[in-house]
Amino acid sequence: MNSIAEKPVKIVVLGAGRIGGAIVRDLSEESDYSITVVDLDPQAMERLEGFGVETMLSDLSFRDHVTEAVADADLVVGCVPGFMGYQTVEAVLEAGKPVVDISFFEEDAFGLDELAKRRGVPCLIDCGVAPGLTNLILGWMEASLDETTSFKALIGGLPVERGWPWEYKAPFSPAHVLQEYVRPARMRIHGEDVTLPALSEVELVHFPGLGTLEAFNTDGLRSLLRTSQIPNMVEKTLRYPGHADRMKMLREAGFFSDREIMAPSGMVRPRDVTETLLFDAWHFEEGEPDLTVGQITVEGVADGKRVRHTYHLLDYYNPDTETSSMARTTGYTCAAMARLVANGLWTEPGVAPGEIVGRSKACYDFVLEHLAERGVSLFHRVESLG
Repeated sequence: MNSIAEKPVKIVVLGAGRIGGAIVRDLSEESDYSITVVDLDPQAMERLEGFGVETMLSDLSFRDHVTEAVADADLVVGCVPGFMGYQTVEAVLEAGKPVVDISFFEEDAFGLDELAKRRGVPCLIDCGVAPGLTNLILGWMEASLDETTSFKALIGGLPVERGWPWEYKAPFSPAHVLQEYVRPARMRIHGEDVTLPALSEVELVHFPGLGTLEAFNTDGLRSLLRTSQIPNMVEKTLRYPGHADRMKMLREAGFFSDREIMAPSGMVRPRDVTETLLFDAWHFEEGEPDLTVGQITVEGVADGKRVRHTYHLLDYYNPDTETSSMARTTGYTCAAMARLVANGLWTEPGVAPGEIVGRSKACYDFVLEHLAERGVSLFHRVESLG
């Protein structure tokens, strides 16, 4: 691809939602970048006034609108809803532009690998906190350990205040969250790929300074099942205790079903009704504090000895910048990954999830330092297992 080291680097951010807005504000701090943000929502654009960025109103569900929006870009950051993600990234790659994406689309991202390589541009995917930061950590662990035997990631975004009846609010749309509760969870146990129902195998985990949370299976390993040969890998979502039972009750009762049923008012999809009701119930009020909590555990062998590396994350809403914790942890990770490409630290053409990028110590260090500078810190502990 053409070098994008010349300044200023023109970065086009597709999507100005909660996470996209945090990415735009973070990247706008760099005087060597010229930022354009594209979205259909004028109010989302208004929230970015004063950050010295250009705005473009456009419906990115249309492929030609994406092509038009990125025509002059040196780098594209994708922050569109998941159902639009794959086609959006594909359109960006067809335009010959490097892309860093955070849409978490369901399709296999490696289906775009040949296109990215043919166009000679990097395509960094799943660049959030989990997947994303967790993958980056595992990538570095695999590169630095002689042998890696297990990986377990527990991660969750929660409201600081537990309010009845849900004791939960969603930093993303309820549609995105409910999909995590429906989609079967893939993992690897003793070298065998296994699929279990979402919300299964609930366990209680204590976090100092926060208390006891519950962890349950969700389908968060994604690319790791393809790129890593670690014999034991699992990802679980963290919530306040009792959440999994509530969600399983709704799921088993049919409230998450996509199948239309006859109601007195006509044909309806139960899931549409559930999402509509939960949209208000799970909505964070302006300035309402949230937190992000995580525990990433990697075991392996170093210098002939068994070791355990544990990374702890506990981050809170920042009232000074009025930025939610999930926007901070997710958006700032993505912004750091975008800087890797913009600054020439990552130039390899093709699809690369975080675990591939994390194999580079320079990239791993850059992302963690970027987060630490913004107050998102990981506590790293190493234990000998004998």
